[in-house]
Amino acid sequence: MTIRTIFAFLFIALLCFSSCRNDDDDFELAPPRDRTAQQARDKDSLLNYLNSHYYNASTFATPGNYSYQDIIIEELPEDGVLPDPDDNTLLIDAVEIHVITYLNVEYEFYVLKLNQGGGEQPNFTDDITLNYEGSLLDGDVFDSTANPANLDLINLIEGWRRVIPGFGTSVSVTENPDGTVSYDNYGLGVMFLPSGLAYFNSPPFGINFYDNLIFKFELYRTQPNDHDEDLIPTHLEDLDSDYNIYKDDTDNDDVPNFFDPDDDNDGVLTKYEDLDNDGDPTNDDTDGDGVPNYLDASTSISNQDEEQ
Repeated sequence: MTIRTIFAFLFIALLCFSSCRNDDDDFELAPPRDRTAQQARDKDSLLNYLNSHYYNASTFATPGNYSYQDIIIEELPEDGVLPDPDDNTLLIDAVEIHVITYLNVEYEFYVLKLNQGGGEQPNFTDDITLNYEGSLLDGDVFDSTANPANLDLINLIEGWRRVIPGFGTSVSVTENPDGTVSYDNYGLGVMFLPSGLAYFNSPPFGINFYDNLIFKFELYRTQPNDHDEDLIPTHLEDLDSDYNIYKDDTDNDDVPNFFDPDDDNDGVLTKYEDLDNDGDPTNDDTDGDGVPNYLDASTSISNQDEEQ
């Protein structure tokens, strides 16, 4: 089996997984609704939720290493008056509003940023370590972690790939005598996602079709990914910067660049087109045409040839 065949097989296998986390065996599919119309409904639902729920803002007024479990969101009483305004804040008055285009539809989502996090910010294709809790708008929890989970962002729902990179990781990690690990000054927040940035018409068990979702999270660590080990970090294989690495396929061989060890199909593996051996093939452009060698099929010089 050739390297290209192996990577093609692995790529097809990867497409069988999507999540946060989509590793449930109970997978259902419903006929898809019009995404634009569904987003309009989801936006109304989320805005209604944000206008009718509040959180314990005063808890986070003093800097500290809080848990997602410290975030308490409650519905306004029937009279619509915010209880204890010195302690609580209406969600709509605290969230950041973000607008993106995904699958040709304009989506609005909302982020409650309780701590930015002082460490490195992940790329949208990185591995991350975090604790989180996922719930529906009615408060039912469908997923949570008891211990920090290690996840690959490319396997998660679109909303995670857009929200998590906006937070920083922990500035330090301490191994305690009892074997536990403590993190300091990590990203802490809540994301409120429309179904179009979540599971839409293909939810795992515990989530209904077209459910809007809430995720509380603590972001601890990040590690850049190079899924095909070609020395090009996966996030840099998004050539048009549209957050869709699956359609960047320079040699049109149906294997996207981030899973293709020879991006331009010139017979020289991308990692060997790093002619100056600096660990970065992106800055090698032998013919000076503005296209780096690893994307230029007309240039097939290998650093292995130079060593011989």
